[in-house]
Amino acid sequence: MLKYVKEILKLALPAVGEMVLYMLIWIFDTMMVGHYGGQAGVSSVALSSELLYTFINILMGMGLSIAMTSIVARAMGNKNVVLAKSYANQGIKIGIFISSVVTVTFFIFAENILSAANAEGEILKTAVSYMRICCSGMFFYMCANMLNGIFRGCKDTKTPLYGAAVMNVVNLTFDYLLIFGKFGFPEMGIRGAAAATAGAQILYFVFIFTQRNKLPFKISLSEKINFKEMKELIKLAVPSAMQEGASSISRLLGIMMVMSLGSLAFSANQITVTIESISFMPGWGFSLACTALVGHSIGEKNFRQAKNYANTSAIISAFVMGFFSIIFLIFSEELVSLFIKKEEAEVIRLGSQCLMIGAAQQIPMAVDMVLAGALKGSGDTKTPFKVAFICNWFIRLPLMYYFIYVKKMPITYFWIITVVQWFIEAGILIYKYRKKFKAMIQKNELK
Repeated sequence: MLKYVKEILKLALPAVGEMVLYMLIWIFDTMMVGHYGGQAGVSSVALSSELLYTFINILMGMGLSIAMTSIVARAMGNKNVVLAKSYANQGIKIGIFISSVVTVTFFIFAENILSAANAEGEILKTAVSYMRICCSGMFFYMCANMLNGIFRGCKDTKTPLYGAAVMNVVNLTFDYLLIFGKFGFPEMGIRGAAAATAGAQILYFVFIFTQRNKLPFKISLSEKINFKEMKELIKLAVPSAMQEGASSISRLLGIMMVMSLGSLAFSANQITVTIESISFMPGWGFSLACTALVGHSIGEKNFRQAKNYANTSAIISAFVMGFFSIIFLIFSEELVSLFIKKEEAEVIRLGSQCLMIGAAQQIPMAVDMVLAGALKGSGDTKTPFKVAFICNWFIRLPLMYYFIYVKKMPITYFWIITVVQWFIEAGILIYKYRKKFKAMIQKNELK
């Protein structure tokens, strides 16, 4: 048991640190924008960021990047460095294409996309400006995410962490300088936050790209296109992307429904989402580590070890996220107060209520994330997608449509529905995971 804990922590802690650093940017962005522009500023930045990062995560962060981690890890576990190199280089070609299309689309159609998300008036105008400035760094951010998937597949989670640290320092420094106009810099407000984000993402990519010599193989764009390997990568990436899509688009639709309750409910909800995101960063970190470790173990044909890695990762992740749930219950009002002007007492009251409800979903969320990562590491990206799709589109969305959009119930109902969804999703995934790994172990031992 101790052996597994050490190996998991060795990979997971840098991954957790990386996820936390990503989230700190969003958190401090929201805090500074909230203190600068109040509800309108928070709403503009939150909506733009939600749209941008939803599609980045669907197509790259939880799509192609996860597929590359899984397939490179299994090749490395099987000691086939040549195959790992080939998959990595094919994946990079796919990633560059995806990054280009997404960046151009959001830049050109920013106003159409935000209008479709029910943004209007001053919020629409500010959000369009923010989104277009952010697009100048989006391509580089997505490419860096793609490279990080390769590093993780080679059991290197430290390099992505260092890259995230570079991005954090640059982003937060220039947030302060450009939003408020400090030390001779122009006071740009929301546009300053966007410029800081874009500049930091470009430097983030430059750092990750310069570290490619740490990989056990050479990254090259000149390698011939291998359609068979591209097909295999896409075969893994599409269900993984669709899983994230099922969750993220459902969440996005939910946010659009919340907007119908007014800017007060929307601001309270987005602040709560931002705070809660701190807690599920460990879940993502342990999930990424689990994908790599399970992938290596499967490549070595050691299925019992793969299961032990998954079980231990889930337990540690549940413990960490359970600790956050206690913090949310005790310090809900104090945490929400950090993100908004003290005069906006109603936002603080609503946000603290939502955060206390959200505390209940931390442990099932932790288990769900890690076991989904274990299945992806084994090469099964379809099961997590199917479970996420059913729970989001046949449980979460119908309930939200009825209670939030039709009945106009308080924003607290949004969080109660989310808690219900996570408990059901975790229960189904536990069953599917146990069945899958039991079958793999039995099949291997019969040989």
